[in-house]
Amino acid sequence: MEKISVGILGATGMVGQNYIRLLDNHPWFEVVYVAASPGSAGKRYRDAVTGSWHMQTEIPKKAGALIVADANQISEAKGRCELLFSALEMDRKAVAELELGYASEGFAVVSNNSTHRWTEDVPMMIPEVNPHHLDIIPEQRKKREWSSGLIAVKSNCSIQSYMTPVYALERAGYKVGRMILSTLEALSGAGYPGPSAINVMDNIIPYIKDEEEKSEIEPNKVLARIENGAFVNHEPIKVSAHCNRVPVTHGHTACVSLEFAGQKPTLGDVRRIWKDFSGVPQELDLPFAPKQPIIYREEVDRPQPRKDRDKDKGMAVVVGRLRECPVFDIRFVGLHHNTVRGAAGGAILTAELLKARGYLGH
Repeated sequence: MEKISVGILGATGMVGQNYIRLLDNHPWFEVVYVAASPGSAGKRYRDAVTGSWHMQTEIPKKAGALIVADANQISEAKGRCELLFSALEMDRKAVAELELGYASEGFAVVSNNSTHRWTEDVPMMIPEVNPHHLDIIPEQRKKREWSSGLIAVKSNCSIQSYMTPVYALERAGYKVGRMILSTLEALSGAGYPGPSAINVMDNIIPYIKDEEEKSEIEPNKVLARIENGAFVNHEPIKVSAHCNRVPVTHGHTACVSLEFAGQKPTLGDVRRIWKDFSGVPQELDLPFAPKQPIIYREEVDRPQPRKDRDKDKGMAVVVGRLRECPVFDIRFVGLHHNTVRGAAGGAILTAELLKARGYLGH
């Protein structure tokens, strides 16, 4: 099978480096183009990240030999790739305009940025939860007069550790009315260099800019339905979020309490629903899809970031500590790998779904 040519915008940053690492030897995609800031443009990729390569693995040889382009120059990508992963780190307005510019030139743009999450015709994806949201793309193209371009985005990394378990319960017929959660978010979620060592060592920072707002509103678009070519937000789940930065390298944890509106599942029902859950990515056997998207741990002290974040390619959500809640109905702890499932890996899975649905490839 001929591989789809891929470019990475913001390739020298931490998320961009994760794309380079994860896409090495991908069965469907091949990285042929890398772009970053003007300061890195003109250098070989391996030279542009000398001293700042943060991955555990070595720089892939093919990617390392690529010449870095200026991400602001859309013309440099034309004719070289079809799919672009956007991990741009710049002003929000500039990112929004640049991603629209690439899409208008025929590129399929899958973005990690938040700038288009609330653009009315852009799907905000968790592929096991809302694969049908890609059905908005024909309307997106029609409205914008794009023949082949598109924009899809991933949701905020902070919601990944609980949205799939919550959706599994909703799909089984148990409507969630209210949710209180506290996130314990890894340092890598802040990018590089992140918080200074003196601020985070022996400490917890109980504030992450805009994180609580994203955690409280994004679930309802993720769970939205499409009517007449537009998203109609899910009947609101009322969410109260407390988001904290903790001295963990990778792995976002969420402590969640749920109250149901109507029928309530037993704890046995919840465990069964989570253990049996699978979605369209599993049905299609997409390369980055975890075999078991929700992994339930029976131990009283799990999940833990160091022990559980890498389960199933780092793409599974690991849950545990399910028990009754004395204020709401149930409570549990969820965990995911924030730079894999919550960032580059989640976007790659979205791109695989785009290909499987016929939106990529000639």
